[in-house]
Amino acid sequence: MFVGINPSIYSVEAGHNFARPGNKFWPTFSRSGLSAAARSGLGVDVLTFEHDRELVRYGFGFTDVVMRATAKAAEVRPREFQAGALLLLDKLREFRPRVACFHGVTGYRHVRDALADGGGDIALGLQPLRVASTQFFLAPNPSGANAHYSRDDQVAWYDALAALLAL
Repeated sequence: MFVGINPSIYSVEAGHNFARPGNKFWPTFSRSGLSAAARSGLGVDVLTFEHDRELVRYGFGFTDVVMRATAKAAEVRPREFQAGALLLLDKLREFRPRVACFHGVTGYRHVRDALADGGGDIALGLQPLRVASTQFFLAPNPSGANAHYSRDDQVAWYDALAALLAL
């Protein structure tokens, strides 16, 4: 399950996840081995936001820590993150995905803090916490506004997740 911070207004209006053209999710997910079975099954070389609902058949789902759409994630208030983290943990306990792949530290930090008292640095990759049988994995935020990670970096993190799932 892919876990974002919160949906953009653009994506909500489009009715699909990561719909904004500048978002790196679809191009990098498509280049990753993580999406190979889905691309093959759907008969496409590149996945787009219009494939988001079909990916459930291949084991991929989408949700967000906070469900309120905003123009920027910075508009989400701390109390929304706190409440959203608790709701997300309930959702993970109910649906028990094998892995919750968080996109960026911003949303993950609030979930971590809801499970533990927080503190300490957060690094990308497999996280030490889990809920029920769900492992947590942290990938860079694919937002076009995140210039800290290139598209190649994003692909490498999705490939690392694919390697984890292959174990």
